[in-house]
Amino acid sequence: MKRQWRFSFLAAAAVAALGTSSALAQTVDTARIEAGGQNDWLTYHGSYKSYHYSPLAQINASNVGNLSVAWMHIPGRSTRGLQSTPLVADGVLYYTGSYSRTFALNGATGEVIWSYFPELDEALIARQTHSPYNRGAAIGEGKVYVGTMDGRLIALDMKSGKVMWETKLIDSQKLTVGFTGAPLYAKGTVVIGSQGGEWPGRGPIFGVDATTGKKKWEFLTVAGTDEAMKTWGNDSWRTGGGGGWMPGTFDSETNTILWGTANPAPLYDWSGADYKTQGARPGDNLYTTSVIALDIETGKLKSYHQELPHDAWDFDSAVGEFLMLERDGQKLVVHPNKSGFVFVYDRGLAVKNVWRLVENINFVKDINPKTGELIGRRDFTAGKVESPPLCPYIGGGISWNGGSYNPKTGLYYKIGQEWCMTLEVQKTTPVVAPQVQLNIGADFKIAPPPGGEIYGHLDARDPITGAKKWEVRFPEPPIASVLSTAGNLVFVPDARGVVHAYDAESGTELWNHNNGTGHQGGIISYSVGGKQYIAMTAGFGGMLSDDYAATFGGVYKSMPRDDGALIVYSLK
Repeated sequence: MKRQWRFSFLAAAAVAALGTSSALAQTVDTARIEAGGQNDWLTYHGSYKSYHYSPLAQINASNVGNLSVAWMHIPGRSTRGLQSTPLVADGVLYYTGSYSRTFALNGATGEVIWSYFPELDEALIARQTHSPYNRGAAIGEGKVYVGTMDGRLIALDMKSGKVMWETKLIDSQKLTVGFTGAPLYAKGTVVIGSQGGEWPGRGPIFGVDATTGKKKWEFLTVAGTDEAMKTWGNDSWRTGGGGGWMPGTFDSETNTILWGTANPAPLYDWSGADYKTQGARPGDNLYTTSVIALDIETGKLKSYHQELPHDAWDFDSAVGEFLMLERDGQKLVVHPNKSGFVFVYDRGLAVKNVWRLVENINFVKDINPKTGELIGRRDFTAGKVESPPLCPYIGGGISWNGGSYNPKTGLYYKIGQEWCMTLEVQKTTPVVAPQVQLNIGADFKIAPPPGGEIYGHLDARDPITGAKKWEVRFPEPPIASVLSTAGNLVFVPDARGVVHAYDAESGTELWNHNNGTGHQGGIISYSVGGKQYIAMTAGFGGMLSDDYAATFGGVYKSMPRDDGALIVYSLK
């Protein structure tokens, strides 16, 4: 294992000068993450509630016009751009780049405290379709946890970057999949899901002991129980899919992990309306395109809801957003689905409501808001799909980027994507053994919605009912995460490279700044030494953003695909 790290005297002195040296000894544990500290950003969505919200208000609607770049960090070798969400604990910012490069930086100055570059099999990485981006890390018990594309979970010492343990969880040479999403730390366990809805793997989600690195449990999202096995006709569970590629969340009251899973493989099926008995994978294909509740200690399935039975459209549920709310005495979970629908559950995953974020949806006529049942499915047989184009596009009416809930306004700020695609379904031979290429089963091309143009929009909505208060439109769909703050602000880094700040109550734009390259990663806020910062990753290129140059032209034709930066703002 090749390890590159340093802890400089100057960096240590700088942190101490900010008054954080004693705070560095504070433990990042489940209780602290659950509280979602005022000055920190301790887990992917800020806390287990998944608000993606900062209670800081030093930067606010009255002074946001004075924001300027405080510092930047260039991670290097940012193949396919940057997609990660930074974390902050006690004045130190941690983030990952492509190839799982991991950095600890002084949150006030950007000075590097340590860096870690895992040694990877370059030939293996080159064979992997989704390589080599990484969407983030987790922290807890004095360690930083990061997954790799070659199937390892690695724990690094938070202070030094020294490897504390590493555990091989997936035979990536065989399966050609690994880990692209961030892990989740909770209650002494690190949970991580593999990538992939188009491979013949079975979408494992792992629970690993945070202290020792020993694997505690593994849950298979494809036919992981006797009940689920019956929903894959003709042993089609071997075709696989179902990767839980984005981090879910933890419910401490029930000791439960909530996680979303990806689509089954082959992605597009040719069964038509007879999908229960015909095609490549007859049946509902549990537990793909589902939300699942697992016991954190054992990995045992507690409950689930399959959002799209027999998903034939790649509108999976792996969006890692589980908004934990209370209303009218009910404890609810809000989970956006890639289809453009947003599901509202009780904590046992019983459906309480379903609402549309996206206008252009025609893969179903509707979803029953009381039961979650699909109404008027649009299933395909082999050949060219007749007009109209399928909506939304494979990129989703909702992508993996996170929305934000502001408890002060009571509004949920979420990006919707209005685009469609032409489709020709191919009757391929089902792939039941691991191989390098994706098992998609169709040719497809992005297309505008019927009678309209492609666009994206930021909506401010009631998270339970879906009632819309305001909307801001973008000429191309933004694919980065959203941040709201107690300063009555909503930040949106867009695809063209501009970061915008809006009034959280009205949607009025108050400030913007061009970062020079497109955004497809996370944005957070934190405080060091009494000063608030806004941090985001910038850098374009990937499975979704690769389509922008051909589709939209303009700035995307010259936008680089293999660079990126962490950009941090503060008040002048």
